[in-house]
Amino acid sequence: MIVQISDGTVYFGANDVFEHIDFTVNENERIALVGRNGSGKTTLLKVLTGDCELSSGQLIKSNKTSISYLQQNALALSDQTIREVFDEVFKQIKDLEKQIEEVSKQMESDHDEKLIDRYSRLEEEYKYAGGYTYQSEMLSVLNGFGFKEEDLDRKVSSFSGGEKTKIAFAGLLLSKPDLLLLDEPTNHLDLSTIEWLENYLSKYKKAMVIVSHDRVFLDRSVNVVYELEYGNIRRYAGNYSSFVEQKKNDLIRQEAAYRRQQKDIKRLEELIEKFRYKKNKAAFAQSKIKYLERMDRIDDPKKADTKAFKAKFVCGVRGGKNVLSLDHFKVGYDRPLAEVSLEILRGERICVMGDNGTGKSTLLKSIIGQVEPLGGYMMLGHQIQIAYFDQNLANFHSGNTVLEELWNDYPDLDMYKVRSVLGAFLFTADEVFKEVNVLSGGEKVRLSLAKLMMKKANFLILDEPTNHLDIISKEALENALNEYDGTILFVSHDRYFIKKIATSCLVIDEDKVTYYPDGYKDYIDTKVKEELDKPKQEKNEKPLKELKQKPKYNLKKLENEISLMEDILEDKRALRYEPEYYQDMKKMAELDDEIDEIHNQIHALEEKWEEAMLYEEEKNK
Repeated sequence: MIVQISDGTVYFGANDVFEHIDFTVNENERIALVGRNGSGKTTLLKVLTGDCELSSGQLIKSNKTSISYLQQNALALSDQTIREVFDEVFKQIKDLEKQIEEVSKQMESDHDEKLIDRYSRLEEEYKYAGGYTYQSEMLSVLNGFGFKEEDLDRKVSSFSGGEKTKIAFAGLLLSKPDLLLLDEPTNHLDLSTIEWLENYLSKYKKAMVIVSHDRVFLDRSVNVVYELEYGNIRRYAGNYSSFVEQKKNDLIRQEAAYRRQQKDIKRLEELIEKFRYKKNKAAFAQSKIKYLERMDRIDDPKKADTKAFKAKFVCGVRGGKNVLSLDHFKVGYDRPLAEVSLEILRGERICVMGDNGTGKSTLLKSIIGQVEPLGGYMMLGHQIQIAYFDQNLANFHSGNTVLEELWNDYPDLDMYKVRSVLGAFLFTADEVFKEVNVLSGGEKVRLSLAKLMMKKANFLILDEPTNHLDIISKEALENALNEYDGTILFVSHDRYFIKKIATSCLVIDEDKVTYYPDGYKDYIDTKVKEELDKPKQEKNEKPLKELKQKPKYNLKKLENEISLMEDILEDKRALRYEPEYYQDMKKMAELDDEIDEIHNQIHALEEKWEEAMLYEEEKNK
C-alpha cells in the first residue's frame, strides 16, 4: 500500500463533497478516478497531495512516499531553460555524476581499497538511479511531447501556455515519483501525442491515479477504476470498458434487489396496517414498524440522477444536396498550413484530424469566414445555414447572465420557452441567473450547445465540442448528434467520439491531406496495412560505436507504431475465441498466420527503436 484514505469526508460549508469513503493505492496500480463533473475527483487528488485536508477520517502514507501532481501553471513564469528544468528533475543523478568524477580523479593517484569500494558503490547507485539511460529517456519524452533537441536550450517563458504545460508534464514523468497524479492529462494533446503517452504509461513502473474523460485512453492505461458518485466511492478491477460492463450488471442486480425489497416493504406495511390496532397484535405491529425504520433502503436505479443534458438538433430547412465544395482551398496565416479539396454532401459527418498546428481549426475558421483563406475556391450549397461551435468558448458577452445570453439571441421567445431550453441543458432554478464569466468549462460548453441547438442550422461546424465535458455529457452529445439529420464537420482528438460520430475522416499532416471515406476504421486499417506492407528490416548487429550516422527513425513515431500494432495484435488474439474461427480450422490457420506476421512487424519496429535509442545514448556520453 502506497497511500490510503480511510473513512474520509470532505465538506465545504454545508455541502459534502464526499463522505466516509475508503480509497487505496497499491504499488504498480494504474487507477482511473471517474465520475461526473463536480463529483469531487480533483478534491480527492488534492487530499492525496496534502493541498486539501479531510474534514474527518484518515490519510495514511509514509513520509518517504513521493507524490507528484501536475499543476497547470507550474512553469508559467519560469525563466529557466528546459534543460535547467530537467537538471532539477535529475538532481540526484547529477550529484552522483559529480561524486563519481571526484572519486575517479582521486583514484588516479590514490589506489586505496576504500576509495575503490566507494567508487564501486557510487557507480552501482548511479546505475540504479538510471544514470546510463536518463539522457536518452529525456530526449524520448521530450520528442514524445513534440519538442526537438534544440528546444532544450530555449527559455520556458518563450513557449505558449499549452507548451509550458507539456514541459511540466514531461518533467513530472521523468521524475518518476512513487505516485503520479494526472488530472485530465490528454487535454489539448493531439492524437499522436496521446497515443505516445498511452504507450509510455503502459510501461510505467510506479503507481498512478488518472482523472480523465477520454474513454479510449482509460481503456489502454489503467487496470483499476474507482467511481466517485453521489458522495460515495466504489472500486472495480479492470479497465474502463470492464468497469462499464460491471456497473451495468450491478445496476441489473440492484434493480432486482430493489424490487424484492419493495415487495417485502409492501407486505410488512400491510401486516402493520392489519394488526396495529388489535390489542393482542399491537406489540407485533410495533416490532415490524421498528424493523422498517432500521431497514437500509435500496435506491431505485431508474430514478438515479444521471445529470445528462437533453439536446435535440434539428434543421430549420433541409438545404441542398451539395453542402460545401472546396477546391485547392489553402488555409493559414503568414504561410499555408494545408490545402484541401473536398466535396461535402448532405448528411455526412466528417471529422478533421491531425496533430496540433497542422491547420484543423484554421480550416473551420476559414470556412465560416473568421480567417481569410490564402487561395483556392469555396462554394457553399443552396440554403445551407451554418452553426459554429468555438473550442475557445469565446462567443459569450461578459456580464450577461445565462438567461440573458440565450434570450438576447432569441428575443421573440417567451420566458417559459427560454427557461425550458436552459433546463434541458441542466440550468435550472437560480442557475439561470449566474453570470457567464463565472461558469465552469463544462457549463460554458452546455450553454454554447444550447445556443447552437436554437439556430436550427443544417450544417454544424464543431471545433473540439467534447472539451470540458464529463463522460455522461459526452454520451448525451453523441446521442444527440447521431439523431441529427443535417451535416457535421468537426475537429476532435477524442477517438471514442470520432468512432461514434464520423462517417468519414479528413487527416491533415504536415505534408499532405488524406480523405478516408469510410471513417475512423478506414483510417486505422490503412495505417495498419501500410505498416504491414513495409519491408522487413534485417537484424541490426552493428556494435554501438559503429552507429556513427543518426538512424532515420523518429522515436515518437516508432513508439506510436509499436503501440498501434500491439493493440491490433490483441484484437487478433481475441478472435481466436470467436466461434467463426475456432469452428473453422482453415480460418484459424489464416488467423494464426496474421498474428505471426504482426509479431514479426512488432519485432522489426522494436529493433529500429533500439537502434535509435542506442544512437541517443552514444551521442550523450
